[in-house]
Amino acid sequence: SEVAVVTGDVPMGASIAEAQESIRLIMLVNDVSLRGLIPAELAKGFGFFQSKPSSAFSPVAVTPDELGDAWYENKVHLPLVSTYNHKPFGRPNAGVDMTFDFADLIVHATKTRPLTAGAIIGSGTVSNKQGTDHGTSIEEGGVGYSCIAEVRMIETIRDGKPATNFMSFGDSIKLEMFDVEGNTIFGAIDQQVSQYLKH
Repeated sequence: SEVAVVTGDVPMGASIAEAQESIRLIMLVNDVSLRGLIPAELAKGFGFFQSKPSSAFSPVAVTPDELGDAWYENKVHLPLVSTYNHKPFGRPNAGVDMTFDFADLIVHATKTRPLTAGAIIGSGTVSNKQGTDHGTSIEEGGVGYSCIAEVRMIETIRDGKPATNFMSFGDSIKLEMFDVEGNTIFGAIDQQVSQYLKH
């Protein structure tokens, strides 16, 4: 799970100041990967295409000023709460350990092209180190994770093999972010994996 911003028009070769000024809206995104398709696609050298289906966005997007003190350094400084199959999975802070802020990402994206109004820039998976090399799960007293692939990689490093399965039919994920008073900011992305039935 990620945070994303929606920009206004941004010129090619934008400065940090221009990038900051271009941020119009902030929202949550569930960036889905079809892991079974990725190896064959990457082997062709063309990158992700069929292995990256449509992303899901939060039902509400807000302006930076609506986040108040939680928006600074071009980042959202609040936990991103993930509930996997109705159990707590992660609550890492979206502003902590974010290597490149949104202005940095926009500057990079405009190095060789302008962005038109409505462009969406994702933060990448929200993850916190938590004073360790790779963080800890909620069950272990940590803030958990926002990505199943990340958990599987950590399990492989730590235990020699992954123990967490990728999602399958019937599994559910809910993503949400709350303000300091416990109110939902963006509404929830609430999804269940189901088989596609063509009509």
